[in-house]
Amino acid sequence: MWQEIAKYGKKLVDHGLVESNFGNISVRIGSRMMITRSGAALDEITDNSVVEVPIERTSELDRIASTETIVHRAIYRNTPALAILHAHCPYSVAQTLIADSDNIIPFDSEGIHFLHEIPIFKGMMGTAELAEEAAKALSNHRGAIAYSHGTFALGKTLADAYIVTTQIEHSCRIKYLVDLAKK
Repeated sequence: MWQEIAKYGKKLVDHGLVESNFGNISVRIGSRMMITRSGAALDEITDNSVVEVPIERTSELDRIASTETIVHRAIYRNTPALAILHAHCPYSVAQTLIADSDNIIPFDSEGIHFLHEIPIFKGMMGTAELAEEAAKALSNHRGAIAYSHGTFALGKTLADAYIVTTQIEHSCRIKYLVDLAKK
C-alpha cells in the first residue's frame, strides 16, 4: 500500500499542489488506516514513511503519524471515504483568504458539474475542532478546504481523491483569474 501512497505523494508535489514536507495521505483498511508520518516528504515516500493506526481510538504510533491523524479519523468515522488526500494547494488556500462566504462556487463547467460548491471550514491544524469541522463539511461533499490551510479530498481510492484535489485547485485557480480580470 505504501507504493500507492508514494505514487500520489509524488503527483501532488510534481503538480505543485503541495510542498514536499507538507500535506498527508491516508488509506482506510478495515478498522485501521495507513497514514503518512509527520514531516514525511510526500515526493520521497518509502515503507518507513507510513504508519498504521486504528481509526476508532488513538495509539502509541500517533506520536509519529501525521499531525492531521485526528482529522483523518474523524473523516473516516463520518463518511464512506476509503482514501484521503490533504494538500496545501495555493489557489485553494488563497480563495479561503479572500472568500466572502463559507463556500466557494466554481465558475468553470467542470467545477460546477462535479463539485457544485466547495465548503470552507475552520480550525487550527491537528485539532479536534478541525477534525469535527472537516468531517461535517465532507459529510455531503467530496472535497473541502480548511481556511488558510488546504484541501481535504476523499474517495474510494487515492485516484478518486487525487481527482477531487485537482478539480478543487483548478476551480479555485479559474475563479481567482476571473475575479482578477474583472478588477
